Amino acid sequence: MELTELPNDKKIVLFDGVCNLCDKSVQFILKRDKKDIFRFVPLQSPLGKEIIDYLKIDETKMDSIILYEPNRAYYYKAEAAIKIGAHLGGVISLIRLFAILPKSLSNIVYDYIAKNRYKWYGKKEQCMIPTPEMKAKFL
Repeated sequence: MELTELPNDKKIVLFDGVCNLCDKSVQFILKRDKKDIFRFVPLQSPLGKEIIDYLKIDETKMDSIILYEPNRAYYYKAEAAIKIGAHLGGVISLIRLFAILPKSLSNIVYDYIAKNRYKWYGKKEQCMIPTPEMKAKFL
């Protein structure tokens, strides 16, 4: 798939494909995405790199989840997590209350977790392979 072929009606979640915490986060979103809003792309994949280049995000500073709404906007760090949670419905959608905090404050917490994610949760040798049922959710 190429950048020009991204579905405009879906929100693209770019994630660290070798991070165990990120993998658990993707699994969490998949289980709760009842409205089929999200598609997923590992940052390490060719498409992930193409999107990062297109958005002009410096890869060396990228230890974040990114929510990309094709042809509209993109969000990263805490703002992305808050926006994703808000779309999931139920109790988790209350995460949107954190949007009232200044970005700098919520990103301090986000950065602390991101910096320690491999130490606390571990790292895989390669990106996860989606099951056949999940394959349609990955680009």
